[in-house]
Amino acid sequence: MDTAENSKGIISGDEPDKTPLMKRIAWAVLLVGAWWLVYCSLQPLADWLTYTLFGLSRTGHMGSAVAFFLFEAPKVLMLLTLIVFVVGIIRSYFTPERTRQILAGKRESVGNVLAAMLGIVTPFCSCSAVPLFMGFVQAGVPLGVTLSFLIAAPMINEIAVVLLFGMFGWKVALVYVVMGLIIAITSGLVIGRLKLERFVEPWVYEMQVAQIDAEVSPVPFTERIMAGRAAVVEIVLRVWPYVLAGIAVGAGIHGYVPEGFMASFMGKGAWWAVPAAVLLGVPMYSNAAGIIPIVHALLEKGAALGTVLAFMMAVIGLSLPEMIILRNVLKKQLIAVFVCVVATGIVIVGYLFNIIF
Repeated sequence: MDTAENSKGIISGDEPDKTPLMKRIAWAVLLVGAWWLVYCSLQPLADWLTYTLFGLSRTGHMGSAVAFFLFEAPKVLMLLTLIVFVVGIIRSYFTPERTRQILAGKRESVGNVLAAMLGIVTPFCSCSAVPLFMGFVQAGVPLGVTLSFLIAAPMINEIAVVLLFGMFGWKVALVYVVMGLIIAITSGLVIGRLKLERFVEPWVYEMQVAQIDAEVSPVPFTERIMAGRAAVVEIVLRVWPYVLAGIAVGAGIHGYVPEGFMASFMGKGAWWAVPAAVLLGVPMYSNAAGIIPIVHALLEKGAALGTVLAFMMAVIGLSLPEMIILRNVLKKQLIAVFVCVVATGIVIVGYLFNIIF
């Protein structure tokens, strides 16, 4: 009797746990399926709206620009929402404290690779540069390893990867990620070997190192899903105006700039175009959401992929606001070395892209 009751209790006790899980899985499958159906319908819907409902000409400048915008805007926002949600879940595993734990005590070569890879998935940008830098240095993370992280975090973010994938395909997105990692790892190694710790502001080393609690309470996966949803709300709602503005500019270029116009000064034949694009991009500030749609339109008009990507990497990887923020903890000499090393890596990547693609 007890055994039967216990068995019955175990079974009845299991049911409340299984039912919600199955419901969540079913809802996830339905949502992904609906997302895919809508995504596949975007191109015919954009064409119908532009050429049937609005009555614009397929060969006219306005029709071409409007069709570009009506297709690219929802496509990019849908891709962005999906990837930000997934990355938001991944990011819930990497708090600043845990990131410091992972990097602390790692030797340079291994540490640079690990730091650059962590920079892709951790939720830190130029606004977090000073507190992160201080925390890493105080935790004993080598200077070069820290800078590998700070290079990779803004340059290889999920927005850049999503937009590159949506507009150019997985090959370009993959090569971009790989090249960005190479820049971050190599730059960190070079700066680390130069032994430039003396150009870190002394007060950074004088501050007391905060103790890091190694024990981290387990977080239920439902909370991680909530973190993914929160990331969508935070990031997508913040960048969508930049996405639409960038796509609007790109649509104007797509519709009104003649074919091949950009080839004369941003094409593969202009050897000086890549370093000029980097020099132009370093003092500017934008984000991937606003600049990649413009990159897409420029490519359609004859600009070389390596040239426009070098410009984009310089803008988002060597932004002027980040340099100003880092000046609080780094002396001018180290900032100058940082910019020169990273800019050189971006120039090399630009030339490689122009050769490969």
